[in-house]
Amino acid sequence: MNNFINNLKGDKGIWALVFLLALISFMPVYSASTNLVYVIGKGSTLGYLVKHLGHLFLGFCIIYFVHKMPYHYTKALSLLLMPLVVVLLIYTMFQGTTIGGANASRWISIPFIGVSFQTSSLAFIVLMVYVAKYLAKIKEKEFTFKSSLIELWMPVFLVLILILPANFSTTALIFAMVCMLVFIGQYPIKYLATIIGAGIVMLTLFILMAKAFPDAMPNRVKTWESRIERFSSDKTDEDNYQIDKAKIAIASGRIYGLGPGKSVQKNFLPQSSSDFIYAIIVEEYGLIGGLGILFVYMLLFFRFIVCAHKASSFYGKLLIIGLGFPIIFQALINMGVAVELLPVTGQTLPLISSGGTSIWMTCAAIGVILSVSKKDEEVAADMQEAEKRNEALQRIIDKEIQLEEEREEQEDKELKEESDKNPLEPVLNQ
Repeated sequence: MNNFINNLKGDKGIWALVFLLALISFMPVYSASTNLVYVIGKGSTLGYLVKHLGHLFLGFCIIYFVHKMPYHYTKALSLLLMPLVVVLLIYTMFQGTTIGGANASRWISIPFIGVSFQTSSLAFIVLMVYVAKYLAKIKEKEFTFKSSLIELWMPVFLVLILILPANFSTTALIFAMVCMLVFIGQYPIKYLATIIGAGIVMLTLFILMAKAFPDAMPNRVKTWESRIERFSSDKTDEDNYQIDKAKIAIASGRIYGLGPGKSVQKNFLPQSSSDFIYAIIVEEYGLIGGLGILFVYMLLFFRFIVCAHKASSFYGKLLIIGLGFPIIFQALINMGVAVELLPVTGQTLPLISSGGTSIWMTCAAIGVILSVSKKDEEVAADMQEAEKRNEALQRIIDKEIQLEEEREEQEDKELKEESDKNPLEPVLNQ
């Protein structure tokens, strides 16, 4: 065990907080899954718990293997994955997956293994790495607004346009995080203001086109309108029902909560184990439990800031900010929805809500952050280990070359011996 812990590189505080959030998630997920078992009549509580354990186990494997990789490799990976992400988003837009009989246009099913995957989550990470790479590249170089439009903003808007019809909240979050990152990356404010204005104009045009030609493309504009109307009025609909039940759950929790597994509203909240799991946590563990979760995320946010400050390269700083801050903002959005500070968005609570894609992509982002947060001696050790592997590989290649040369020499020798035994053979062959 000590050997395994010693192999964990990077910021130990982040490791501890991520493990704590994963540990906290088990009881709320197990408790909230009774909604799917007894109300909907699907699966078993133990089955959902084991499934969640499997998602977390794979997530921590992702963290481990990604944090071992030098973070500079992500520059090349972002360039390779960006075209793949665009293709996946186009496929997701038109393939029309359904999960449990409900529309799930943000998901694709992976053949043969029966796993559903949310492509926008992968696009989020790849895009943030791509933006960080571009900002690090232009830090010491002169560039024009026109060149940044082609190299930076064209990929950004292409990804956003492909996500927007099915998922406005994720589109808005990605755009906000990209704008935050380019601002921190010292991109000129006058250019950024132009881009934000263009984004608002493009969103307005999209909404007008969707309302004028509702059957021209798949979109959820009506859902956005109903959520905003419900948030700003007392109009009753499905979202209103969910928020009301979430508020009842939070009010029932009071200071100390009803106790683990004793939530009542989990039987009425449709997304009690994912989007509204925070309400279930507050109902079962009270105000203390709800503030405790918030405190853990704030500690994680603090560790991200510390690691960004300590990062030895500008690219490393941008990676931590671009991948770490969205995790915290997503958590705050999820909590804000539960207490009706924000309209219903569908954002999960990172590392706590059930769901494979959310956990895996969050873990991939944390793995990159841990790779950046390695100390200089850890980086040197990793480089030395990589050099040893390269030397071992080179020795194998050299040995193969030597053996091949020896085989060729042996063949030449045998041919020469045969030629000496039959000196007239070459003449006869002619």
